[in-house]
Amino acid sequence: MPDSEQSALSAPSVRPVRPDPSVPPPRRPAHSVDRAFLKLERRRPDVRWDAGGVAYLSGPPPALADLRAYVGFRLGGLPLLTSRVEGGRRPRWQPDADFTVDRHVHEVVADGPAAWDSALHTALNAPFAPGAYWGVWLIHGHEPDAYAVCYRFHHACQDGAAAAMTFRAMLGEGEPSARPVPGRNRRFGMPRRVGAALGLAAKFVVGAIAVRGHRPKTPFTPSGERRLWRGRVPADTLRRIGTARGGSAHDVHLAALAGALSVWSARSGVPLPRVTAVLPVDARRADEEQTWGNRCFALPIELPVQTVSEHPDGSRDGEESLRRLDHVMATTRKLRGEAWRQAIQDLVRFMPGRPTEWYLRRMLSPRVTNVMATSMPLADKGSLGETQVTGTALLPLLVPGHLFAVGLSFFGDWAEVSFVADRALPLGELLPGLWERAVGELEESSAPV
Repeated sequence: MPDSEQSALSAPSVRPVRPDPSVPPPRRPAHSVDRAFLKLERRRPDVRWDAGGVAYLSGPPPALADLRAYVGFRLGGLPLLTSRVEGGRRPRWQPDADFTVDRHVHEVVADGPAAWDSALHTALNAPFAPGAYWGVWLIHGHEPDAYAVCYRFHHACQDGAAAAMTFRAMLGEGEPSARPVPGRNRRFGMPRRVGAALGLAAKFVVGAIAVRGHRPKTPFTPSGERRLWRGRVPADTLRRIGTARGGSAHDVHLAALAGALSVWSARSGVPLPRVTAVLPVDARRADEEQTWGNRCFALPIELPVQTVSEHPDGSRDGEESLRRLDHVMATTRKLRGEAWRQAIQDLVRFMPGRPTEWYLRRMLSPRVTNVMATSMPLADKGSLGETQVTGTALLPLLVPGHLFAVGLSFFGDWAEVSFVADRALPLGELLPGLWERAVGELEESSAPV
């Protein structure tokens, strides 16, 4: 093979990753949240219950055979990715005797630069191979020195936090952002922890039953085809705004999302009397297996979306954007506390299967929530062979009846927002730009005078 056609995954740059002895054997009961998603899939087989992410890379793309070899090497450190769920009432994850990498790693070739979007969305909507719980798609052909890798998985076998850890095992370099984890358990605190967990459960069960106001039906006829739109701002911008107001970067993201939705509603003609986002919260313990299964809890948060008139130059009232941020911070302040985080962790760890299934089904119902919103720290940098990751996009779960799903990934110096929606969503392509502009308004309004 000529030098110019050598694979990006040349032999010197790829080393086998041997199984990590600290990873537990891939035989264990499916968690209650795993079982809840499995039942959702059985109840609605017409729905795509998958999520994932896209890594954008600079450099010549690898050959499909080389990528398959690379993924096979990396799976040595991720043995649970080669498992499948078996059993009836008490399903278990078991090693898949029929597992093959070729069934999980595919490619989509774009016919030149103009076909990039089509190739990306082919990977976004491609069905999994029979019996596969996840898939990787190599997307290339639009440029000689750029490509993308799309990773998607059934939500029954991974949540977003586990997928982010899989990203770091496959592509990541450097340290990921720290996850907030409750402190070590103390026996004398157990009664208080039980009370907090029960109180939290009661609060959100009541919220799942008592749906306030009229929730309009989806304002378009879904096509069944998903689209992805992206935006980005420097991560330090979100952190700086949040710190100035006593909040977090995620608070700023949600406030900017609310601001973007107010303008999108006015421009698209889609009324938004109420927007409630469902936030997945990672509830893993510090010592818990990190690359498989679901350990998340779904929390609803009402976004302060009210249609605001724009000035002739397209700008809006800066004070309104700060009021949105303060509203979000008042809602999320408890969630940032250790007591609530511990209570969420205890609920996910001990809640029985049927209540878990009921609660998850309610939280994902469009009668209760209508937007999926998640954020995830990935890594400082990433690579695949000699090529470098230049950008990322989360692919959150797009729930039937929801307007869209939005993900915020922190990678390197960037906070990257991604909107996943049905192709029929009116003016969905405007959302990333409106979010970026809303962040800019918050930055301007929060700057010291």
